[in-house]
Amino acid sequence: MGCFGSTQKLAKADLQFLIENTEFTKQQIEVWYSGFIVDCPSGELSKAKFIEVYQQLFPQGNAQKFCTHIFRTFDVDNSGKIDFKEFLMAINITAKGDPEKKLKWAFKMYDVDGNGGIDKNEMLQIIQSIYDLIGINFKQETDADDAQTGSLISAKESSPPKKKDKNQSNGNGNKASNLKQLPAENPVVRTEQIFQKMDLDKNGVISEQEFINGCLQDKFLYQMLTADYSDSF
Repeated sequence: MGCFGSTQKLAKADLQFLIENTEFTKQQIEVWYSGFIVDCPSGELSKAKFIEVYQQLFPQGNAQKFCTHIFRTFDVDNSGKIDFKEFLMAINITAKGDPEKKLKWAFKMYDVDGNGGIDKNEMLQIIQSIYDLIGINFKQETDADDAQTGSLISAKESSPPKKKDKNQSNGNGNKASNLKQLPAENPVVRTEQIFQKMDLDKNGVISEQEFINGCLQDKFLYQMLTADYSDSF
């Protein structure tokens, strides 16, 4: 499956950078690269491919809006594509990072215009995209028993050789039951509730620190706003 021994090999400088800046081992990085290059022979992941991967994870919903937001935060150089370094750095944060690092990354996704604060319209956009992603239509919850949550790491695990479970559900139903806790209510109502809890100075904008503190103090909000339904919190 991999491309090692061929011309498709991760540059030594990139390998060393990832060893020093992620929690992955050399062997794990090489496995990830092998799977990545099979899916993306050009060495870059396009937005369309990214959406395709996520849509397979959430067949009962619409992944396009959510993927547009998440892709923007992964594409750090605004090239319109994600290279392997950007991809694995993102995986490291979303899957292996500590809660505060995950929240810093999530804040960037919610801060759509990048001005350092989240207003109600930005929050509403992301909440709507999450509801679309998991197939909630405001009025009636869909059966989430077979739904999976998590970051792009979950999707990519279907391509590289199996390594570790990366906190995926193994038949214990934890993620599915947590997902069911998402109320099938209008995203506007959910947005208002979030602002009442997080916008402590009542200026209509949630700062990064307000966002981080609010999520760290409320496990449900943390899980919903980071799509992390593991027990690591």
